[in-house]
Amino acid sequence: MNFLNKLERKLGKYAISNLTLYIIGTYILGYLLQFSAGNLIEFFYLDPYLVLHGQVWRLVTWLLVPPWQFSILILITLWFYYSIGNTLERSWGTFRYNFYIFGGILTTILGAFVLYGVSSLIYGPQMGELYSHLYAGAFSTYYISMSIFLGFALTYPDMQVLLMFLIPIKMKYLAILDVALLGYSMIQPGSDWGIRVVIISSLLNVVVFFLCTRRYHSISPKEVRRKQAYRRQMRQAPGVTKHKCAVCGRTEQDGDNLEFRFCSKCEGNYEYCQDHLFTHTHKKGN
Repeated sequence: MNFLNKLERKLGKYAISNLTLYIIGTYILGYLLQFSAGNLIEFFYLDPYLVLHGQVWRLVTWLLVPPWQFSILILITLWFYYSIGNTLERSWGTFRYNFYIFGGILTTILGAFVLYGVSSLIYGPQMGELYSHLYAGAFSTYYISMSIFLGFALTYPDMQVLLMFLIPIKMKYLAILDVALLGYSMIQPGSDWGIRVVIISSLLNVVVFFLCTRRYHSISPKEVRRKQAYRRQMRQAPGVTKHKCAVCGRTEQDGDNLEFRFCSKCEGNYEYCQDHLFTHTHKKGN
C-alpha cells in the first residue's frame, strides 16, 4: 500500500481518466477491423518470435484484438464492462485502476515472452517459434476483461446482477464459477503448460494488486468478528438502518445500489459507502 501511495504521488498526474471507455473503444475498433480486413487481424497478435524479428507493433496492437466473437449480445456485454470498470475507477481512484489494468497488460506481455523463451530452451528454437505462433492469439484482451470482472467481484461480492436477464445472482458466485472454469481448463486432460502460462500471467495482476492493497481484509478473522458484533448490535436496535456511511451519512435507504464496507484501518466499527471507502481519513483511537 505504501508503495502504491508513493507511486501515485509521483505518477498520479499521468493516470488516464475513464480508462474503461478507451478499452471498450479498442474492442470496437478491433471488430471493425475484423469486418473490413478479415485475416489482417492476425498481424496484430502478440507473437514474441515475430516481435523479436522486427514486428514490434505487436507489443501494442494485440490490444485491438477483441475478446469475443461479435454478436448482438456483445453490445450489452460491452456496456456491462464499461459500467463495472467505471465503478472500480471511482471506488479505487483513477491511478490505482490504471495500475491494475496496465499491470495486467504488462504481465500478459511478460508471460508471452516467458512462454517463448522457456519453450525455446527446453525444446529448441524451432519449437519455441511454434509455441510463439500457436499461443499468439491466446494472449488476448479476454483476460483484461476477466480481470475487470474479478476486480469488481472482489470489491463488491454481494452486488446482484441478472444472469440471462432473469436470474438474480451475486457477483461472488459468478466469480467463483469463472475461477473454477479457468482452473479446470488448466488441469483438464489434453491441456499443456502453455495454456497454464497464458492464464496465470494474464491474471497475475489480480493476485498482485489485491495482495498489495490488502483488499482481502474482509475475510480476515478480525474483520469477521467485527461484522458479527455489529450485526448483533443491529438486531438489538430494531427500527434503525443497518448501514450508515461515517462520512456522508447515507444509509441503504438512500439508494438500492449503494454498497457499504468496513475499513480495517479505522479503530472502531466505522462503515463507509463505496464513494468514501477508499478516500476517507482513517479514524484512530485517542
